[in-house]
Amino acid sequence: MADTTKDMTFLEHLEELRWTLVRSSIAVVSATLVVFIWIQDIFEGFIMAPARPDFITYRFLCAMGKELGMGEAFCVEDMAFRIQSNTMQGQFMMSFSIAFTLGLIAASPFVIWQLWRFVAPGLKPAEQAAVRGTILYIILLFLLGAAFAYFVVAPMSIQFFATYSLSSIVENKPTLDSYVGILNSFLLWTGLAFELPVVMVFLARIGLVGPSFLRQYRKHAFVVILVVAAIITPPDVVSQILVTIPLMGLYELSIALAARAERRRALASAETVPAPRR
Repeated sequence: MADTTKDMTFLEHLEELRWTLVRSSIAVVSATLVVFIWIQDIFEGFIMAPARPDFITYRFLCAMGKELGMGEAFCVEDMAFRIQSNTMQGQFMMSFSIAFTLGLIAASPFVIWQLWRFVAPGLKPAEQAAVRGTILYIILLFLLGAAFAYFVVAPMSIQFFATYSLSSIVENKPTLDSYVGILNSFLLWTGLAFELPVVMVFLARIGLVGPSFLRQYRKHAFVVILVVAAIITPPDVVSQILVTIPLMGLYELSIALAARAERRRALASAETVPAPRR
């Protein structure tokens, strides 16, 4: 495959790219249609789940609060808000938006594989191995971050915003767009935040950041993480700790991976230095 691709002309490369995009588009459209067929079940069981008091996160916090002797302090009885759609076609258009987003996520492994098939022949074997491992880590870390957002960050934030009130005469009635939008934002940005180890490894490989730098500013990073946790969680210590611990774990993992990348870079540099003549 590599030999034949290297002999391809520019127009043949464009044709291969066109078919790569066509196959990827077909996969995304197909996945979108499948999601749209089951959109009501997906919406009720996945999208709206964090807005219900019986969501697994709320039940876990309630049980943990009872175990700690705090009674029902962390139990959620009522979310105290009702989502509304204020346009005639709002729910119908939201169905398409959710179906496309979930379809794109579902088809992303196939799309990434298609792009990899197009790019891989132009890389050296060592580069192919490095990129394959990096892509796998990127996907796993993003999915881990999205899961953390869905089961931890989003429920706590939704519960806080739903119960927060400036006045008793003001009733919380968020729109469907705002609810889905904030849920998407949590999934996206938390997923990207979990890519921190990959970013640090890349910066360490090119020599911009080293493990000593990360260790030196560990306290500063801890303060930033605490501030972020305080912003995206309700004002209670337990919620902030649940968010802070994984983020600090990612930072410590970044230090370890940066140290490993620095050692490999130093070893590779030593191997390329010519031996002195005798």
